[in-house]
Amino acid sequence: MKLKNLAVLFTAGALAVSLAACSKNQPEGEGSSGSDGKYADPITIDVFDGLANFMGIKEGWFAKIVKDKFNMEMNIIAPNVAGQGDTLYNTRVAGGDLGDLVIMDKGQQLDELVEGGLLMDLSNDYADMTYANEFDAAVDKLNASYDGIYGLPTSVSHLKPTEPSEGEDPTFGPFLRWDYYAELGYPEIATLEDLLPILADMQAAHPTGDNGQPAYALSFFKDWDGNMMNNAKQPTCFYGYDELGFVLAKADGSDYQSIIDSDSEYVRTLKFFQKAQEMGLVDPESSTQNYDTLFTKYQNGQVLFSFWPWLGQSAYNTTEHLAQGKGFEIAPLEDMTVFSYGAEVYGGKQFIGIGSQAEDPERIADFIDWLYSPEGTNDSGSDTMSAPGPEGLTWEEGTDGPVLTDFGKKALLGSEAEVAAEWGGGIYEDGVSPLNVPVVLAIDENPETNYPYKYTFWPSYQAENTNPLLTDWQSQMGDVATTMDYLKAQDQLMVAPGASFVAPADSAEIETVRNQVKAQIVSYSWQMVFAPDQAGFDSLLTQMQSTVDGLGYQTVLEWDMANAKDQNAQRQAVAKEFG
Repeated sequence: MKLKNLAVLFTAGALAVSLAACSKNQPEGEGSSGSDGKYADPITIDVFDGLANFMGIKEGWFAKIVKDKFNMEMNIIAPNVAGQGDTLYNTRVAGGDLGDLVIMDKGQQLDELVEGGLLMDLSNDYADMTYANEFDAAVDKLNASYDGIYGLPTSVSHLKPTEPSEGEDPTFGPFLRWDYYAELGYPEIATLEDLLPILADMQAAHPTGDNGQPAYALSFFKDWDGNMMNNAKQPTCFYGYDELGFVLAKADGSDYQSIIDSDSEYVRTLKFFQKAQEMGLVDPESSTQNYDTLFTKYQNGQVLFSFWPWLGQSAYNTTEHLAQGKGFEIAPLEDMTVFSYGAEVYGGKQFIGIGSQAEDPERIADFIDWLYSPEGTNDSGSDTMSAPGPEGLTWEEGTDGPVLTDFGKKALLGSEAEVAAEWGGGIYEDGVSPLNVPVVLAIDENPETNYPYKYTFWPSYQAENTNPLLTDWQSQMGDVATTMDYLKAQDQLMVAPGASFVAPADSAEIETVRNQVKAQIVSYSWQMVFAPDQAGFDSLLTQMQSTVDGLGYQTVLEWDMANAKDQNAQRQAVAKEFG
């Protein structure tokens, strides 16, 4: 998952004062020098972003805000888009310049970049920041092993670590086209496997999408494959598991599984996928399409099941569709216990840093600090059904708290909304932040409004958010308001306390073996999904197990298993300390 935003740093003093004096996000005229003239010369920075799904010079409303405030353009370098992400990363590291702004994983990658001298020490800039240093504990924790400050944490929060970090929907869940499910009379779904005949009936009744092209119950993509086939990992989260290397670890520490074991939840999912494929329920283009292509298919009604709310719902649950009673909602899977990420006391999995070769680090530091500000959180966190975007464009202050504007309702609920030229032009969705990582969690409280950043929590939104789809879903699920309410009422939510655990870097030996093994696991997994029958699946599974064992899988598994247990120990400790 899927589960997505970013945060930024100010050099306080005159900058903070000047920004406070300006009306938030008020578009500036053409040729603005940015930051009230602080930065007269325009620059373009290279942003190496391990999470970005866009590559190139970003345009649109977010880019205009950055241009107006900092006189800066962003050239996004995205390994997800470029393909061969490890190769791109290694090539740029070897060249001594990963990027001017860097967004990558904590742990091994951060260690490598610090040791290799590719990141700048931000100690002096951090001391002058206005917003990022509200999260001193997270910053100190992230940089505890370094002689300086080389990274700033993302997904920071003031919430307790035992509280879900996601809001009204968890990161994962069995979300399906509820309107099609309703047509079938809401049949009971005891297990994951019981979804298959239901999905088959849904597909048979609706063989094409809204655009007349073929529709399938399931559709996959390869972009995010790593230690395993990413899509096959997702349903394991319906049962309280999440990945750590080659291990599936349950949120409460009660179970740890090797992903290749014949009775693992991962192999269970692969069997589920293979059976679905044998039944004709899997998109035959799954092995060749990317995430963007898949998202478009969801928008067109060509996919009937989603592993994540932020995919199916964000793509299809538009205002128009909701009014027609059409869209995705979570299914009442009786045996699920959905994994939830607790709010991270020390931040999430990614960090933000400044490259050691950056020519204008002060300006980049200002930008980073801004990302942590209320304005920056609103603007950079608007790409994944979370923060509302720019004040004055998508929302405004009402008499009883923040309210979405008419434009905001259209843009944020999935309709194609044309942005005025003064705000940057283009389609709103195309203009969102390309950074794709939350800096401050959107469910945190905005100190300027005293409401969460996440607009779906606003009283004004909830008062208006009634539609035939939601009303029908609520009536069938016990008159609960949200997915989280339903899961809590059913005792079907398992929160992993937010300990901000980072696995130690692999040794050279472990890394070499891991790279060989994961390539085999991913390759065999895709083959197993498209096996012609159960016998073919079983044969490929045996081959995979034998092949990776011969490459040293067990050695890496022992390492990952120890890390998974250490992670649980830290979760227990942080839950005890912070509640």
